[in-house]
Amino acid sequence: MSRVINAQQDQGKDQDKSQGRGWGTMIVAALPDWPLVIWMIAVTLVLGLSYGMKADQLIHIFNVGWGRALGEFALILLPSFTLAAALARHTATGKTGGAASGLATVASPFAAASMVCPDTAYAALSPLAGARKTTLAFGSYAGFKLLFPAGPLIVATGLGVESGSLMLYGMALLIPVWAVAVGWVKFWSIPEKEAAKTEGNASPGSVKTTNLFIAFAPFVVLAGLLVIGGFVDFLHAPILDFLTQPKGALIFAAVWSLLSIRRGQRRECIDSAVRRTGSLLLVIGAASAFGAVLTTVIPVGDLVPAQVGLLGIISLFVLTVFFKLAQGSSMATFAAVAPVAAPIVAASNLPPSAAVFAICLGSFVAILPNDSFYWLVRRDGLGLESEGRATFILAGGATLQALVGLVILLALTALGV
Repeated sequence: MSRVINAQQDQGKDQDKSQGRGWGTMIVAALPDWPLVIWMIAVTLVLGLSYGMKADQLIHIFNVGWGRALGEFALILLPSFTLAAALARHTATGKTGGAASGLATVASPFAAASMVCPDTAYAALSPLAGARKTTLAFGSYAGFKLLFPAGPLIVATGLGVESGSLMLYGMALLIPVWAVAVGWVKFWSIPEKEAAKTEGNASPGSVKTTNLFIAFAPFVVLAGLLVIGGFVDFLHAPILDFLTQPKGALIFAAVWSLLSIRRGQRRECIDSAVRRTGSLLLVIGAASAFGAVLTTVIPVGDLVPAQVGLLGIISLFVLTVFFKLAQGSSMATFAAVAPVAAPIVAASNLPPSAAVFAICLGSFVAILPNDSFYWLVRRDGLGLESEGRATFILAGGATLQALVGLVILLALTALGV
């Protein structure tokens, strides 16, 4: 009898909970659990049909939108991910002394940019970081978001804007954005005894080296080619002209990185790059198709004022925040939000660099459990028993980086820099 009464009480509690959840929560729970790309395709088709598009017109616009800039993205992502896979085969090892720890920390933003992945850069450098792993994590995160050829080049390609001044803009933002993260870590006093002491996180078949220059020489080559291209005009030398442009320099750096690893590992790196590029091109295509249909059924030019100024930057920032919180992955956020934001940027008079970095800074918010980078740093760099404190440190630091960067970007735009 008591079991029946308890069961009835439990059932009543469950009913009370379901009634108290609210309509919003119940609607979200009822929605199918689809990947982002499927949602984008479904919403795009529903949007076109709801505005009375004929089937052939909708398919034509969807097709044209899907193919926009995919070739450019392939030329960026394939060599970038090949470069990342090759650099991941070099695992820095050795004593975690002060000099090695400092060198690894300083190198982290540039490593993340060259690897086009903060996770890979953190994994490669964390064995040298010692107690500075959290600082190294924020440096990797900032470098991936702000430095060429990672976030800025991917976003600029998605927006269809020139990428000429992105390197200088990124460096100008990196220093204060990373500095505030360093201050954040020191303020919360993460003791050395709480930092995980992990040595030698080498992946199978990796090339162990304590010479960071060997591991990151391709990035030096990449930067050198871009600098040369910025000062020398190779108009009458097509090959040199291609190699000193972002896409050509990336391809050359990727080939250089492949030559630095064992012959048997090169195909593995290329296969890894193809897999990662393929999944992202699917997201980019769906987002581009959505943007094409959206601009057809809704006159974006009439909705966006000709001079949006600082409000336009804030709008792009907020739009990216929503994508990042929903998606988790920074790379998927870049791939999805840029094509959607492209018509808004085209309809406004925002400076291209300001539009690019408004999106890059919005993607900082925040390092949460739906981001793979969270778990990598949580398990390796933060030996904290409290999940809440770990989340607060990572998410709070990344959000603070975003807000500081946004203030600086708004100031630079207001000054006309």
